[in-house]
Amino acid sequence: METADTLSQIWQHLGWPLLRLLFFISLGLLFANFIEALQWTRKIAIVAQPLTKFAHLSPLVGASFSMAFFSGVTANTMLSEGFDKQQLTKKELILANLFNSLPTYFLHLPTTFFITVPLIKEAAFTYIGLTFGAALLRTMAISLVSRLLLPKTDTKVQKPESNNQKNTLHTAWQRTWKRFKRRIRKIIRFTVPIYILFYFLTGVGAFEHLEQFMAQHLSFLSWLSPQAMSIIALHVAAEFTAGLAAAGALLADGTMTNHEIILALLVGNILSSPIRAFRHQFPYYAGIFKPGLALQLILYSQSFRLLSIVTVTIIYLVFL
Repeated sequence: METADTLSQIWQHLGWPLLRLLFFISLGLLFANFIEALQWTRKIAIVAQPLTKFAHLSPLVGASFSMAFFSGVTANTMLSEGFDKQQLTKKELILANLFNSLPTYFLHLPTTFFITVPLIKEAAFTYIGLTFGAALLRTMAISLVSRLLLPKTDTKVQKPESNNQKNTLHTAWQRTWKRFKRRIRKIIRFTVPIYILFYFLTGVGAFEHLEQFMAQHLSFLSWLSPQAMSIIALHVAAEFTAGLAAAGALLADGTMTNHEIILALLVGNILSSPIRAFRHQFPYYAGIFKPGLALQLILYSQSFRLLSIVTVTIIYLVFL
């Protein structure tokens, strides 16, 4: 009986989540390769052309930006494929990954919106507006940095070069499937062991202890009220919804104002995001990119994310 329960737990918390992750990575890889095989990259890039033109980013980055509104896996796969084929330099890859911050935010916006509004009511609109402002700030800043660091590129949409063999759906799919089989082996080789490692680290409480350590050493936030500290501690030690639930209860009984609630949630966001990003992103990033590169991309993206959230938090604290 215990063996059956153990196997059930392993399936629910390791087997099924890992299969689901590999499924979505495979789907994103197939879609990205199929788009490229059909030579649609530049057509999709039209949506982001004004921004990419300003930022001196290539049409491939523009296509990835457009796809990031619908699938982060597909967007990252397009960047990884471009980097592997030397269509992107490492500098442009890092900037492109940061550039996709805004569509990535929109991808998760519906979930965030429908969780926050029922719990903290009107304060949700201000909180979401500030986090949206941070995402917009990141994209605008990266656009400016890219313009300064990268040489000007041809961002005009060009027709693919004609050849004797018509690029039919069938031939495009054949090329897609051939490349997919080669690439998915590499993805599985990295993703599966890393995901299993993170599962066992979670099982022994490694991340929980780290989050609790952070929650217990928040003395530098003594300028906040004890109620705000409780929200932040829950945000860090448990999860976003736990902090929101506490915020909703304190708001409902009049213990805290909207301003205090929003400030507490922003600080909780700043403190909790790096650990959770590494915990949830690294296993699948390491499958799409090489593990070392995946770690660099996460560090860069979280650094810029923290900087932008800190900026809007300071603006809200001082001016609003």
